[in-house]
Amino acid sequence: MRLYSNDMMKFLLAAFFFGLSFSALAQKKFSEGTIYYDIVINTGSSKPQNADFFDGATSVVYIKGNKSRTEMVSSLGTQSTIIDEAKNSIVILKEFGEQKYLINLTPAEWVDANKKYDGVHFTFIDSTKNILGYPCKKAVGMLSDGTTFIVWYTPDLVLENKDFQYANKNLPGLALEYETTLGNLKVTYTVSKISFNPVPATKFDLPKSGYRVMSYAESKGKG
Repeated sequence: MRLYSNDMMKFLLAAFFFGLSFSALAQKKFSEGTIYYDIVINTGSSKPQNADFFDGATSVVYIKGNKSRTEMVSSLGTQSTIIDEAKNSIVILKEFGEQKYLINLTPAEWVDANKKYDGVHFTFIDSTKNILGYPCKKAVGMLSDGTTFIVWYTPDLVLENKDFQYANKNLPGLALEYETTLGNLKVTYTVSKISFNPVPATKFDLPKSGYRVMSYAESKGKG
């Protein structure tokens, strides 16, 4: 028994391939650009606490191929993480007033520094919202200790370099709003701007002087 005429079959095939093409066009490979996040910390109290000093903080991520630089700026100072995947190089720069530190990490030490996110499991929720004009999907991440956090990500932006957001690197898209924790406090990052302008290569250069160079073990007080 013939279910479809030749014309109907051609129409279905055309619709199928058009859908695939439209989906591919909607996705943009994010290989270079800058992502700006605003940071809000909820102390759960009306009384000022130390964490309140982080309110108004920002996080800026610079991406250029397999290199990334994340700069978190608050009233306390600046912390930058520079990752060069081609060289397996991870460097953290800490600047707090006149105190400046340069910490070198191996890939294994970078994993250790982010060990609380090992084995994070995402549950995808049937809920959507728009952030900066991008359609976002909701996911709930669960850590090994049972802690959960919410992420809104857009599948329209596909990342080549994902290590700059260790907790969210297994998501099928870029996290535009996500939660993390600072002790018992909840921290929310929300994207405020995305730029696709070229990033200068000098953004990933390391300082040659002015910083105290430390190992990862020394930075944890084990050196």
